[in-house]
Amino acid sequence: MARQPALPTRSLRTGQPINELGLGAAQFGNLFKETTDDESAHAVTAALDEGIRYFDTAPHYGLGLSEQRLGRALKDTGRDSVVLSSKVGRLLLDSPETADRLDDDGFIVPARRRRVWDFSRDGILRSVEESLSRLGTDYLDIAYLHDPDDHWKSASTTGMAALVELREQGIVRAIGAGMNQSPMLADFVRNTDVDVVMIAGRFTLLDQTALADLLPLARERGVGVVAAAVYNSGLLSSPTVNSSAHYNYSEASSAVLERTRRIAEVCARHGVSLPEAAIQYPLRHPAVVSVVTGMRTEAHVRSTVDRYRAHIPGSLWDELHQSGLAPDPGRID
Repeated sequence: MARQPALPTRSLRTGQPINELGLGAAQFGNLFKETTDDESAHAVTAALDEGIRYFDTAPHYGLGLSEQRLGRALKDTGRDSVVLSSKVGRLLLDSPETADRLDDDGFIVPARRRRVWDFSRDGILRSVEESLSRLGTDYLDIAYLHDPDDHWKSASTTGMAALVELREQGIVRAIGAGMNQSPMLADFVRNTDVDVVMIAGRFTLLDQTALADLLPLARERGVGVVAAAVYNSGLLSSPTVNSSAHYNYSEASSAVLERTRRIAEVCARHGVSLPEAAIQYPLRHPAVVSVVTGMRTEAHVRSTVDRYRAHIPGSLWDELHQSGLAPDPGRID
């Protein structure tokens, strides 16, 4: 298959263009299921073929395995042709005493290392240096403070100051924070010099929490927003609603299942699948620059790009908005 041109991009305030659809590489770290090196490599090849040039990873994902696999898969790709983001705040330290067991944080990898929270200057610098080594590059396009929920003071001071320092040196091109809650991300936008934030699960067809605080502020300040976990742990990932599907990493309530079924019915009336609407919904907001979804295999990549490219008539968004099922972000004044 001939490589397609890059998917459409939106720009950060730094001038960095980012694809509207990015590949999240958490599953390259054996998240919940073992993945092979070849599967990861084929997924990256398929992504490049389909026009994806934005790849997101983190040391947390498989205790460095995701970064290593992504770096190897991209080693023959021109560095300036792709956008790489990784995360800081969790250092990986050798842990020989646990090497005989599996990681206990959802990744099927030997626990040869352990995660230690560290938002100090030295911790941030070391984290970025180690990520660059695993990825086989000399700079990151984006570095996010990773889930600093319980570490606001250090993350917003020493952590952010270290990222600003790295940005000034060109080692990191843009800086921000990534979380699954919007109030603290809004605080980062309000109080620090972030260029971009990643919000996971809080701006989806089912959960518009970020519309109340983060998104208006990000738009006002010119801060880009990357929407992740847009399937809400799987509930929105299938055209048909499975009553056993998870929502936000736990069993979906009957009320959530009923609302999801109603949204799916509206989608079907307009010739659209639920996952297609889930992928494209966040991109309707003017502050959102990209949607990042986890893609484990080549098949995942192809189907996700198909969903991104699917035609969705305006009448679908109108009906969802008017019915109260999902406000239309495209109607922002």
